[in-house]
Amino acid sequence: MKKLFASLALGMSLLLGSTVSIAQTPAAPAATEATAPAAAEPTAESAAPAAAEAAPAPTIDKGDTAWMMVSTMLVMLMVPGLALFYGGLVRSKNMLSVLMQVLMVFSLIGVLWVIYGYSFAFGGDGLIIADGAKIFLSGITTDSMADTFSAGVKIPELIFVAFQLTFAGLTCALIVGSFAERMKFSAVLLFSVIWFTFSYLPIAHMVWGSGGYLLGKGALDFAGGTVVHINAAMAGLVGAYLVGKRIGYGKESMAPHNLPMTMLGASMLWVGWFGFNAGSNLEANGGTTLAFINTVTATAAAILAWSLGESLIKGKASMLGAASGAVAGLVGITPACGVVGPMGAIVIGLAAGFLCLWGVTGLKKMLGADDSLDVFGVHGVGGITGALLTGVFAAPGLGGTGAEDFSIASQLMIQGEGVLITIVWSSVVAFIAYKIADMAIGLRVSEESEREGLDITSHGESAYSR
Repeated sequence: MKKLFASLALGMSLLLGSTVSIAQTPAAPAATEATAPAAAEPTAESAAPAAAEAAPAPTIDKGDTAWMMVSTMLVMLMVPGLALFYGGLVRSKNMLSVLMQVLMVFSLIGVLWVIYGYSFAFGGDGLIIADGAKIFLSGITTDSMADTFSAGVKIPELIFVAFQLTFAGLTCALIVGSFAERMKFSAVLLFSVIWFTFSYLPIAHMVWGSGGYLLGKGALDFAGGTVVHINAAMAGLVGAYLVGKRIGYGKESMAPHNLPMTMLGASMLWVGWFGFNAGSNLEANGGTTLAFINTVTATAAAILAWSLGESLIKGKASMLGAASGAVAGLVGITPACGVVGPMGAIVIGLAAGFLCLWGVTGLKKMLGADDSLDVFGVHGVGGITGALLTGVFAAPGLGGTGAEDFSIASQLMIQGEGVLITIVWSSVVAFIAYKIADMAIGLRVSEESEREGLDITSHGESAYSR
């Protein structure tokens, strides 16, 4: 597997500006680590001063641990939230198929995460990928500790593993919305395994892992604008092109079959997102409250912006638009939530609301892809918007938490590089993954199955009695 990652890394060398190495690097502190081994015995001359100046042993705070467990459960709430949001948007004959795909993809990735995913994302140093030393969670016990953002403050590594598991599973499940109503269930699962292994894991390590390339460059992505949203959106867009348009697309009505369900799903996503964003602070402190309030204000601003935009364009504000605006705001604030102030969060939410509305209307027509549930229009456009504006509103002069010498121009360049790498990397891996799934299984169900609906033809069930 390391050889395959190395091949991908070499293919990205020009984009990174230098030859990429998988070798370990001390460019950044470890994202997680087991309890450190004892230091070497001091010499007689230094023993007394060392004892006097020794820092207190790292401790695990029960409050931080409890908060991380709650955050992980909140993110888990996003699984049914996403399923209901997507399920309400498809036609009734495909309702269960979407629920099943979301649930199964999340579950599959969850198992793969503990087998090898965590090890390659957070198991050690590396520019592109970790060294894989923690496969099968080797060496991780109830005594193992993971770093937080405060020196000497730790959380149990097992809860960090579980928290990051939810991120990985949801990212892969997001992609389902792009090819909904027409892709084979088995092909969805095979694609998810390949894309998770060769796109999600490297991007997660580059952005958050010890020695990661983008982390070392200073890229800001507090909770997953690049790792989750842009990453998934590009895979979805490629899938929309390769799987092809739904039968009757543009000619037959494909209106959502249950908008109250979509509204319920969006509301559950909003609640779960507090775990997603505020939980990414890894502690229960003032920084957590900043991410928390930003998740409220940016989302509310995006709802207002989307609804206003719809009113200006169509003359009416729709409930579907308001629900979509909520998701757009949540996506937009994700990379910025812990590093911008509440006023900056409102501006990011307004920008995400307006731009994502354009993403699912004007931009979608320009691209010509049948992105069934607008994964790219919302998560792609919103993720790019949030990632770039993070480089602006993190400035202390604009209410952000950046250093006094923070340079907006320099940070925008770094943010742009992170966005570009994610777009190219995810697109290339997704293309290969879809092609492998197509050759091995075939991507698309038959025309007869598509017309009858995937609920019956793929799962032998119906969401509603007839």
